[in-house]
Amino acid sequence: MTVVCGRTGLVRIVGLAVFGAALAVVAPAISQDRAPTVPSGIVLSLHEVLEDVQPDGALWLRLRYVAPDLTVDQHQRMVDDFAALCDSQALAYTPEQGRPASQAVISIASAEVDFGASAPDITQFFEAFRLENGTCIWEIF
Repeated sequence: MTVVCGRTGLVRIVGLAVFGAALAVVAPAISQDRAPTVPSGIVLSLHEVLEDVQPDGALWLRLRYVAPDLTVDQHQRMVDDFAALCDSQALAYTPEQGRPASQAVISIASAEVDFGASAPDITQFFEAFRLENGTCIWEIF
């Protein structure tokens, strides 16, 4: 699996594991009917939103998008897309957990992948943001 993390574009080949004490797939308050618009112009669709309660009780949102034509070479072109998705989608999301999320992890993949599953042929990009005072603050992995 090709995974690109952070604005450095560092490419890592990794296997994923499910993290967090409680992970739930929820019906998102953000629209699945229309694709979000991002600065790069890449066409995205929302795959799922997960609410992930961490061991310390903090709530993380995992917004998972699919871009069927995604290639590893596109990462630099898409850097601003993650901030745009955080601003327009993560901040607008209303968690079912009844408390605000403190973190948003946004992923864009070339195909749908079950959370935590290994998918060696799927390109995936990830960015994390701290959600604080109504803003998205980029976090380095």
